[in-house]
Order: sequence, then structure tokens, then C-alpha cells
Amino acid sequence: MIKIEEVTHIYKKHAGEEIKALDHIDLEVAEGEFLVVIGHNGSGKSTLAKHLNTLLVPSQGRVMIDGLDTQNADDVWDIRSRVGMVFQNPDNQLIATTVEDDVAFGCENLGIVSAQIRKRVDEALQTVGMDGFAKKEPHYLSGGQKQRVAIAGVIAMRPKYIVLDEPTAMLDPRGRQEVMETIHRLNKEEGLTIIHITHYMEEAINADRVVVMEDGKIITQGTPKEIFSQVDLLKSLRMDVPPMTELAAALCDAGLCISKMIMSVEEMVDALC
Repeated sequence: MIKIEEVTHIYKKHAGEEIKALDHIDLEVAEGEFLVVIGHNGSGKSTLAKHLNTLLVPSQGRVMIDGLDTQNADDVWDIRSRVGMVFQNPDNQLIATTVEDDVAFGCENLGIVSAQIRKRVDEALQTVGMDGFAKKEPHYLSGGQKQRVAIAGVIAMRPKYIVLDEPTAMLDPRGRQEVMETIHRLNKEEGLTIIHITHYMEEAINADRVVVMEDGKIITQGTPKEIFSQVDLLKSLRMDVPPMTELAAALCDAGLCISKMIMSVEEMVDALC
């Protein structure tokens, strides 16, 4: 599992100024879990994500990946082979002239033999639904397709955990849907552990657990229904809630006794009927 213990991270700026981006974070992520981390801009979500594969190391505390300490330089290579990262802008991760070459890039850096790379690339592209685009040039793809190729490049390296740092932030609704369907399929069918960082509340609806962050701290965590039923708390943290959850809360306040844990249109229809 991933274990984060009392982690504090301080960014040091010019003139000696310090910014505490993480403040004594404690968190565990079980193997096979779909964890979503939500929070307003500046809450510490991305800083937390970068600690999971040693892009950052804690100022205090420690991060353990399957028992390996991210602050131990000898374990960095092993940790990064276990934890794959997908970033917000897919253009920052696509570096080759064709889709298949891009997906193969990470495997080549791991020193995997050519025949095995070929097999992994084909399997990864098929997994994300991009197997018909192997010879395409990445800059001709849509935003959602580019992000799926970036995810395929991570999958090809066979990590146990995939950390996605706001992967849909720069996509249109269709692209967001494509990426989210891919992420859920990787979790449910391939058994990969997913840590999904987002500020889109609807992307957290089908998670196993939701963690809410603000000012570098974990404010609360629980199942999506438990979290999104706390409408007033989320509003106070400048976050939205799924539309149906907000409607359920408004109806309850108006005297219509229905559950405040409704998140989808189907659940609302059933409740009203």
C-alpha cells in the first residue's frame, strides 16, 4: 500500500519566504482502491501527488510505497517503476513523432527488450481504446485522445499505482468522458490502484473514497455519498457538489423529506417517485 505519515512540505521562495503546501498529512491508499482527492486551487492536491513518485520529498514526515521510503535515493528507481504519473497537460508528456513510439518511450528507459516492448505497447493502446492510432502523429489527436495516449505510456510500464493530477482539466466534456471511462476501466478490469486528483466533483461520484483538502490539510474523507451530503461544508470550502446532491439538499430544506445522499439523476427520479 501507499502510506503517508505526518507529511509536511514547505516551498522556499526568494527572500527567505516559506509556504507550507502540506501540513501534517496522514493518509493510506490500499492496493486496488480508487481514491479521489478534491480541493480548491492551492489546497495542496498537486503537491501531494508529486510526493507519490519522488518528484518531491517531504520536508517532514515520510511517504512509503510498498515499504519503500521516497527519501531513500536507492529506492527512487523502484518507486517510480511502481507509481506512474499522468499530468494535466498531455502535450507535456508526448515527445515522440508517432503514438506507438511515444507509448514505447518509458519502456525503453526501463531497458525492456524490443519484443516485450512491442507487446506492451499493443496491449496498452488496446486497453485505452487507441489501438487504431499507433501510426498517427500525436499532434493530430484531440485532447482526450492525447491524454489516453499519455495514460497508455504509463500503463505500458506496468505500474501498480497510477496517479492522475487533474488529467481532464484542459479537456472538453467529450474528452473528459473518454478519459474517465478509461480510468475506471483500468481500476475495475485491470485492478490498478488509482489516485485521481481533480476539482470536478462529478468525477468523484464513483470513487471508493474521497479525500477533501484545504490549506494543505485533509479536512475530511469518506465515501462519495458521505462527502457530498455535506453540502454546507463543501460550499464553505469554495467547492461545488454534484447538481443532484445540491438539489436534494434544497428539497430537504424546503420540507420534502428525501435523502441528502443522492448523486445521480436516476437516484433523484427514484426518490421523487
